[in-house]
Amino acid sequence: MDVIVIMCIGVLAGKFLLPRNLNRWNQILQVVCTLLLIFSMGVMLGSRENFLEELSALGIQSVIFFLLPSVGSVLLVYPLTRHFLEHKKDGKGKK
Repeated sequence: MDVIVIMCIGVLAGKFLLPRNLNRWNQILQVVCTLLLIFSMGVMLGSRENFLEELSALGIQSVIFFLLPSVGSVLLVYPLTRHFLEHKKDGKGKK
């Protein structure tokens, strides 16, 4: 719950407090922070001695819990992104 609250505060701060001319720098910062997060998680997991054994012990159920939401997200986001980007290119979307 704390993560959702912090994310909502960040969204509101970005929407109302961040000047529009800083949007590009904000996007770059978001990508860098995301890459840093993924890298640090990989280092943390890779440093565990029994990581592969733990991973294999999780079983097929964990793979399904990972795979279904991931595939579902892609199947939902891809057409929506195409739809809204086409409207924006046509000039039908809000600027």
